[in-house]
Amino acid sequence: QVQLVESGGGLVQAGGSLRLSCAASGRTFSSYAMAWFRQAPGKERELVVAISRSGFTTYYADSVKGRFTSSRDNAKNTVYLQMNSLKPEDTAVYYCAAKLASGSLIIYRDYGDYDYWGQGTQVTVSS
Repeated sequence: QVQLVESGGGLVQAGGSLRLSCAASGRTFSSYAMAWFRQAPGKERELVVAISRSGFTTYYADSVKGRFTSSRDNAKNTVYLQMNSLKPEDTAVYYCAAKLASGSLIIYRDYGDYDYWGQGTQVTVSS
């Protein structure tokens, strides 16, 4: 089992940047594929980025490609989301998620694939 705690959210002006972190408990973090999802008011939770166990494979939603970058440090049990050129439409609660993965390069894109979730961190982008 793994517990996830997100941090780094806040209020930022359009065009600004934020870096989210997701710290995981346990000693088997490197066995988990990770992802960042977000949910805006009145909308469904959507995938932002999925990252493999190794960090070598990533998948970004079209809406964030070229602006967001995810990475992970397995030695620190942490996954990051660097968000640049933020837009008001990026406003949402951001969640990290984990799934025990069978391979080091596999990613998972569906909400239902993930077994563990953090509590979420609010990101608000003002225009």
